[in-house]
Parts: sequence; structure tokens; C-alpha cells
Amino acid sequence: MNIEQNQIEKHNDSLLTTHQRKFAFLQEEWEHVDLESVIQKLVDFQIAIPSWALGTGGTRFGRFAIAGGEPRNIEEKIEDVGLLHALNGSSGAISLHIPWDIPQNAEQLRQLASGYGLKFDAMNSNTFQDQAGSAHSYKFGSLQNINKDVRKQAIEHNIEVIKHGIALGSEALTVWLADGSCFPGQLNFRRAFENTLESLQEIYSALPEDWKMFVEYKAFEPNFYSTTVGDWGQSLLYASKLGKKAYTLVDLGHHLPNANIEQIVALLLMEGKLGGFHFNDSKYGDDDLTAGSIKPYQLFLIFNELVEGMDAKGMNHARDLGWMIDASHNVKDPLEDLLQSVEAIMIAYAQALLVDRKALSEAQQNNDVAKAQEILQNTFRSDLRALVAEARLRAGAALSPIGLYRYLNVRNTLVNHRGKTTATGL
Repeated sequence: MNIEQNQIEKHNDSLLTTHQRKFAFLQEEWEHVDLESVIQKLVDFQIAIPSWALGTGGTRFGRFAIAGGEPRNIEEKIEDVGLLHALNGSSGAISLHIPWDIPQNAEQLRQLASGYGLKFDAMNSNTFQDQAGSAHSYKFGSLQNINKDVRKQAIEHNIEVIKHGIALGSEALTVWLADGSCFPGQLNFRRAFENTLESLQEIYSALPEDWKMFVEYKAFEPNFYSTTVGDWGQSLLYASKLGKKAYTLVDLGHHLPNANIEQIVALLLMEGKLGGFHFNDSKYGDDDLTAGSIKPYQLFLIFNELVEGMDAKGMNHARDLGWMIDASHNVKDPLEDLLQSVEAIMIAYAQALLVDRKALSEAQQNNDVAKAQEILQNTFRSDLRALVAEARLRAGAALSPIGLYRYLNVRNTLVNHRGKTTATGL
């Protein structure tokens, strides 16, 4: 389904007076700040949508599909991301997962994506599931496996993913491993690390010169005794040993409870080894909930460190790191959930852009703890929704993305067109 520009403009016209009043108030409140440069940063900032997030998620116990209309192929997934991008102006990339989304005609897909203003973000390999027709099982790991033939199969799969990515114009490979152990004594930790590193080195050698490899980590699940890439330290160790094209990827849900993620990203940035983010939220573990739905203050604090760290290194906020949502919408319309996640991310980013860096640095230098807290919390508690909406307006997107989505009855239109289908992949 395409959303026409005149539909967006008509929708915006109905909300414009209220928006202008709210934005004028915000301009007065922040008159000491160059809001125009902040708005331009918001316009430029893009968050990739993964192909697997366009359908209903599931739990270990079941999957409860929505009314229907979920994408049935890669083309329809691109169409859905294009729809999101038309609504919010900030979802200008799609991230594919192989073998869920094997391209049959890369050039046609590139043209289709370009028509929606989209590019192909990092490619994602899958060695955490056994695939139909595979000669070997990943039951006891993939790149770490004691069986060299299993490792070879996993390596070849990742190299195949790189080739698909080259054809699509992607510039990065994300490797997430479910490798690990469920019980003490099941594997030798050092040998598992060495096997994994050796496998990653072979994959790394197949990367084009201008590509990046993102090594994702996760504390637990599906293995609950040990994980071969279990935390940021292990990922950093792999990335450092691999070379300049390898980086750590941070998934916000892939940490033990109460981990200080903002400190982790600050140090990874300092070392030049932060590659990107998978955004989601959690209450208990890797819940994959809507970004900002549970811990919005933590999301802001993470962005506070990101903005400070990127500026310290002269990095481009929009291009030098990879930004992607990785969430599971078990009880929501996936497209509404993704719109909410993007909105929360953009608000947290806007808040971080408005932190008074000079005042915060002075407070830190003077050990003025209360002042430092006030600076951060006063910015966090400011309502910047009108600022983010203004950025959408200037990008030609909707002032109220979910409002327009519901007004146009998009889900019912998709159901009528696609039927009561479920998404491929999940």
C-alpha cells in the first residue's frame, strides 16, 4: 500500500494550528539553543527496520497473529518499510535476514527499495536455526562447533550473506551467534573461543574493503550456562583481534539486569569499536519490547553518551554508526509498534542533542553531583514531541504517524489485499 503525499499534507493541515502553537512554545523555551541545527540532525537521522519485525512476534509458548495483512515476501516487506518511512520520514533503510529473505533478483529489489526512498542496511546471517536441506545441525553451536564440517557450513553461509549484501548495496554484516552451552563441562571455553575466532577470521577475510562486520553479543538464551559471545567484553575481544573492519554491536536487550549500558557504549565509542545498535526495551530480560516503553530515561542516558562520544570524535550522527530496531510485537499491530519505537528513539535523540554540554562538564569538573543530575533530568523532562514532529513535517512526513495510519485504515487495506497471512521468517 502506498501513502500519497497529498494524503499526508491533508492530514498535516488538520493538525497544523495545534502543532504550530506547541512548537512556538518550545522555541521560546529553548531560545538559547540553535534549534534549526537540531531539527536538521533529526531530519537526517534514520533508523533501519528489520524485515523480520514486520510480522507478529511470538513467545516460546505460541504466536498469536494479528488480523492479517502481514507481508508474504521480500517485496511486500520493502513496501511496508516504505509505508513507515512515508509516515515518519525516519525509517529509510531495511535490514534483511538470510535465509528468511533470500533475494531472487537483487537489481529489481534495489529499484523497488529506491522507489520508496530506502537503502539496504546491514545484512544478518542465521546460524541459530537449522535450515531445510542443510547437511549439518547447529544443535551444539555453529562457528564454535567441535565439528569442523559444521563450522565450514556456518562460514559458507555467512559468506553467502555477504554476497547477497554486495548485490543489494549493503555495507555491513551482522553476526549473532546462539553458540554456547547449557551445562557445566559441556564444552571447553578456550577451545570454543578459538574455534569461533578462527571462523570469524575466515568470514572477515571475505568482506569487501568498505564493509563492516558487527559482532553482536548476548548474555543468555538459548544457552543458559555459557554464551560464546556473552557480553561486550567478549565481543570487543573478537572485534579487536579481527581488525579495523570489525565492531561491537549493542542490542539493548542483550544484557543482564541493571547493566550500565550507557557506560558500555561510552567506552566502546572511546575505543573506536562501537558499530551500531539494535533498539528495544525490556523489563526482565531480552523482552524485545517497544523502544522506550519501559525505561525511557535509560534510553535518553544512552543517547546522552552517544552524542557526547560521537561529537568528541567528530563523527556523523546519521552515518557513522548503524541504527536499527529489533523488537517483537506479540500483541500489537507490528507497524504501529515500529512507529512507536521510532518516535521514542527520535525523542531520546532530541533530548540528548539539547543537553547543555558546557554546563554538564563544569558540574562534573566541580564534582557538583546535584547540578549534573538537574541538567540531565531537566532536559529529559522537557516535552520535545513538537520538535520531533517539526522535523517530520519538514521531511514531508506525517505530524501524527499513528494517527494517519489509523485514519487511513491501513491494516484493513493490507488485509484486504494480502489476506489473513503471517509474515515469512518468524
